[in-house]
Amino acid sequence: MKAHIQELILQAIDHLKREGRLPADHEPTVQVERPRKDEHGDYSSNIAMTLTKIARCAPLQLAEEIIAHIPESRHVDEVSVAKPGFINFRLSLDCLRNVVRDILDRQEAFGTQAVDSERSVTLEFVSANPTGPLHVGHGRGAAYGASLAAVLSAAGYNVQREYYVNDNGRQMDILAVSVWLRYLELCGENIRFPVNAYKGDYVYDIARSLRKEQGDDLRHNQFAVYDNIPADEDDGGDKEKHIDALIERARELLGEEGYRACFDQALNAMLDDIRGDLSEFGVEYDRWFSERSLEETGAIAQAVETLREGGYLYQKDGAQWFKASELGDEKDRVVVRENGRTTYFASDIAYLLDKLNRGFDKAVYIFGADHHGYVPRLRAAAKGLQQDSDRLEVQLVQFAVLYQGGEKIQMSTRSGKFVTLRDLREEVGNDAARFFYVMRSHEQHLDFDLDLAKSRSQDNPVYYIQYAHARICSLFRKLETEGTRHNSAIGEAALNLLNEDAELKLVRTLNRYPEVVENAAKLRTPHLVAHYLQELSAAYHSCYNAVKVIVDDENLRNARLNLMSATRQVIANGLGLLGVSAPENM
Repeated sequence: MKAHIQELILQAIDHLKREGRLPADHEPTVQVERPRKDEHGDYSSNIAMTLTKIARCAPLQLAEEIIAHIPESRHVDEVSVAKPGFINFRLSLDCLRNVVRDILDRQEAFGTQAVDSERSVTLEFVSANPTGPLHVGHGRGAAYGASLAAVLSAAGYNVQREYYVNDNGRQMDILAVSVWLRYLELCGENIRFPVNAYKGDYVYDIARSLRKEQGDDLRHNQFAVYDNIPADEDDGGDKEKHIDALIERARELLGEEGYRACFDQALNAMLDDIRGDLSEFGVEYDRWFSERSLEETGAIAQAVETLREGGYLYQKDGAQWFKASELGDEKDRVVVRENGRTTYFASDIAYLLDKLNRGFDKAVYIFGADHHGYVPRLRAAAKGLQQDSDRLEVQLVQFAVLYQGGEKIQMSTRSGKFVTLRDLREEVGNDAARFFYVMRSHEQHLDFDLDLAKSRSQDNPVYYIQYAHARICSLFRKLETEGTRHNSAIGEAALNLLNEDAELKLVRTLNRYPEVVENAAKLRTPHLVAHYLQELSAAYHSCYNAVKVIVDDENLRNARLNLMSATRQVIANGLGLLGVSAPENM
């Protein structure tokens, strides 16, 4: 309908061009939006205000001239002007009611668009280091990313969902050594566990599996492990030097094969846990991309060489530096250390090049808010790789804080004292977790109230929406028990009988759904769908309480049942985009 109104306005503007009131070569962009107040109509345009300088007249006068030339349309009942120059459109009731027919015809497809081959996105989200179970912070990124992917797909984008597996580098080495040291404890060795190691119970679980597979083959006594190792922090030393020395000692004592056994045991166990956790949360991926593969395929070396060919590398203190500051970053970045090993950032550059070379229009990263510093450095990397940096997009997800009994729950990942995503799901259920994570903009901090998420009340938004769906299902079950049949054909022919204010408000709300999906995709804001579902549920509950559905008049009864069925369908469609179920009973 927005496109139809835009066309009506453009026809009026073309008429004014022929009259010489507007320049013939000017091609205006016509914006049509929903007005903030219902009394202003169904759609509104600010076109008169955008053209006032060109037309050399006041916006109100130009708006009146545009209205005078807008062609008649059976879809529009009224066109009016409001200060300071808005043109407001009120749709005909027949046009509004037609949405019920459209919803029942299209069912699950209502609100979706056909895939546009020119709109493709690779969407990377979560990508947590496989050094521990996913916690509640990762959960928000997972819910946001999965919901955004679903919204983009519904809006006609070709979407690839991707998880970047950090299966290389220092943090994984720390986890491997943590597992090995716990393994040595299980073998009976007296181990002083490092301050900077991973301490969660899951490390013991992996160590037990390692011992089951390897027996005592990887055992070395504590004297060999700690001989000439720098002191740890609690002994007055440097915790970073201590853990790094233990990594090197593990490599030395175990050899490449033994060390890889510890490393892979830790990596595979954590990846299996993460995959399972996300799958149970309703989050699936098209591709799991290995960071290690970038080195194995020579992609990192190729990316570094591309920077060198572009003149963006220089030598300093034995290392190779990327001239990132020349391309918008706050400082230059090391890509190859003095020992010849490439940095994390070199891997990030190679991964970015790999993404852009796949031909997607947009490479979208979803990072936690603490990664805001990555934005300028990745844009600098794109420029250094001679790629269009506008193809790179970063969405930052703010932190989620858990509250219970009005008090904040404290968490610390390295110490192992944190609430896992699995803990949260078991506490409040998948549906509440998925909805609560996305009911606020991802750019806003989220206070997650566990007590509210578990409550069965109208104050709990997901319960309120699901109850609306279940209530409609209950209505149709009641219809069957009373021996009354819903005839949707009769209802379709009688849609003109839907004239009550509550019915028309519900119809108007249903009409908005496709635009909500489109805007949520365009703005990368799936919370708009969550807000809409709350509004739709409120409109439904009001209508149900104000209007009797099962009446004696066959035509009116079936028309209202069609409206109820359409509402049920849109609630289910919207909840589906957010990864939330639409129960038939509650």
